[in-house]
Amino acid sequence: MTSDPSTTREALLRLREQTDAQAAALEGDLRSLFEASRSSNADDEHDPEGSTIAFERAQLTAVLDATRRRLAELDVALRGIDDGSYGICERCSRPIPAERLLARPSARTCVACASRR
Repeated sequence: MTSDPSTTREALLRLREQTDAQAAALEGDLRSLFEASRSSNADDEHDPEGSTIAFERAQLTAVLDATRRRLAELDVALRGIDDGSYGICERCSRPIPAERLLARPSARTCVACASRR
């Protein structure tokens, strides 16, 4: 991320928009899987062809949950831009290095504090 708040905000908004679209697609996939499993009387627990419907549902749910957490993190980052706290470590109040913010735009701690967890 750059040091310019408006450019950083725009980048975070783009990332949030992409993540939101990903969440919507995952929700659609999960809904389709539920509908398919309701209309099927297959014994997916003993299907020799591969993974069970329950396993696929669990995987999709886990990925969707992670995507929703990412959205929440991006919302926190956007609020941080608005209130001036973006890029400042929540624990030690030192600046978070630009390299870390590039790798993880929603980072709320510096590397040193994150490694102490």
